[in-house]
Amino acid sequence: MNTIAQIFIALAGVFHLAVFALESLLFKKPSTYKRFLIRTEADAEIVRPWAFNQGFYNLFLALGALGGLIFGGDEGHAIALFAAACMAGAGLVLIASDRRMARSAALQAGPPIIGLILAAVL
Repeated sequence: MNTIAQIFIALAGVFHLAVFALESLLFKKPSTYKRFLIRTEADAEIVRPWAFNQGFYNLFLALGALGGLIFGGDEGHAIALFAAACMAGAGLVLIASDRRMARSAALQAGPPIIGLILAAVL
């Protein structure tokens, strides 16, 4: 895999680490849960178990992308590309499910999509 593609996949991994922190570690903060369009503390408490679990999905995707790049070789790159494809797919599902999440979906799906395209064409 070329270096430019690796950079975009690494950016996607770092982004997903940040989202893990928001969803699993910092979700109780109003400034955090409001980023997810949750308005009240009561509503945040209801969805907190979901957010905690979702955060770990993002952690595992990040570990796949970053770990695959670190491991290297064909096997490592295959893992990184698979993680990137999952990230891209999740971002597309996010925008399809709620247009208000367009910015978040672009942040989630943009770098892995760019990385996948660059890995395929360069």
